[in-house]
Amino acid sequence: MSADTNAAPVQACAPLVETRAKVGVFSIALGAYLPQFPQLVPSFEQQYADFLATLPTTVDIIDGGMVTTKEAAQEAGDKFRAADVDLVILQMLTYATSYNVLPAVRDLNVPVVVVNVQKKAQPDYAATDIPTWLGDLYACGAPGEVVADLNRAGKRHAVITGVVEGGDPEVARQLDEWCRAAQVRRRLRRTNIAQIGRPYPGMMDLYIDETNLYNRLGLYTKQFDWEKMWAIADNVDDQAAIDAKAAEILDTFDVEGGAAVSDEPIQEMARYVLAFEQWVRDEEIGLVASHYDGYAQGQAGVLDSMLIPAFSMLIKQGTACAVEGDMKVAVAMSILKTIAGTGQLSEMYSIDFPEDIVIIGHSGSGDAAISTAKKPTLKVVPVFHGKTGGGYLTQFYPGLGTVTFLGITQDGDGHFKFVVAEGENVDGPIFTFGDTNMRMKFSIGAREFMNRWNETGPTHHMAAALGSHTDTILKVAKILDVPVEVVCR
Repeated sequence: MSADTNAAPVQACAPLVETRAKVGVFSIALGAYLPQFPQLVPSFEQQYADFLATLPTTVDIIDGGMVTTKEAAQEAGDKFRAADVDLVILQMLTYATSYNVLPAVRDLNVPVVVVNVQKKAQPDYAATDIPTWLGDLYACGAPGEVVADLNRAGKRHAVITGVVEGGDPEVARQLDEWCRAAQVRRRLRRTNIAQIGRPYPGMMDLYIDETNLYNRLGLYTKQFDWEKMWAIADNVDDQAAIDAKAAEILDTFDVEGGAAVSDEPIQEMARYVLAFEQWVRDEEIGLVASHYDGYAQGQAGVLDSMLIPAFSMLIKQGTACAVEGDMKVAVAMSILKTIAGTGQLSEMYSIDFPEDIVIIGHSGSGDAAISTAKKPTLKVVPVFHGKTGGGYLTQFYPGLGTVTFLGITQDGDGHFKFVVAEGENVDGPIFTFGDTNMRMKFSIGAREFMNRWNETGPTHHMAAALGSHTDTILKVAKILDVPVEVVCR
């Protein structure tokens, strides 16, 4: 698949439903040191202020302050609980006993990221006295004590070690990944998933217990019947808004045979997109899983023919929309869209054995942001394969390079599991019948990839994102308390 250097860049849209993670942050030092070495107090306060300034601005910081006593830790914990934080970040200023930590996190069910950063990169051995050592060079003993007691308290955790002096890109990268991962928890807890219709008949791997979904991932399901959705655009009559949305559709897609803003099908499509956007806002919908299996006549047929581009426009704005009623892959799409900026529904298509390539893609709604090789295309087909009716198909053209896949499955007891793999989308011919598809080469080869991926019991859908995101997915999994199987990287 060759990149089209003349392709118009896909414009990003503001999310329809905005959610910002809440991250509790505090630092610790041993209270016994401060009367002995009072010069450490302003130094520690400045270190903590500097640390807060390095955290991503994409999250809301709940400041627990500099903690040097059990009582101060309890006050920080009160703040964190009241804010329902999605993550806690702890800065180790120097040695401190673990009683400075546990009261702040005891009642929380989120990971604690222990940031073990030393102020100075290297000691000046001859000139280092005790307060200089404690203030600028102590980055060894305390994390082990803290993590030992976090383990005993059943708290999930991670440790990041680095240095302040000269800046530390690795520390900054990991903190950014943790904050993006925390955004997933906030999104699942503060938006809803819409189930329209039911899963594709007989796809039992897609079936799900909505109460279990809420209990384990915090995501609430809102049920909608298609009869209600048929009339969703009836009251959309603002012609200026319709024309603007029609222009946005044509800016997003190349329509087979050409199209103009004034064309009736594009106008009708714009009306439905506007209606769905308002529906998402009103219902606080962050994810959609839908499947229509009716007769596709009359108003039902009009809506059915418009769903793929309409939902693609929602995905462009951050609302994951999955076909065939697959709620689990809608969650996977939402996770990748949140942490990576792209989230494309996919499944295994074919294997090119001589090329050792797995062809991966899917028909239906997709993410315009993933189509970096070429502008997405839109065309009419008389029948949707395996489904009722016909209408508009969208095809997206992911760029060459690393792609991350995320599948979400369940065991017999309803526990969720993430399945992750990374591969390379390589150049070459692709299918042109209207479905998004990629030529994926994996480090373990096509045969072994297929064996290992399928042996995890992944369901037949997964989400795809441009770039390497396994490390961030592992952080999402720790925040959500979900196990992960990494097939290959």
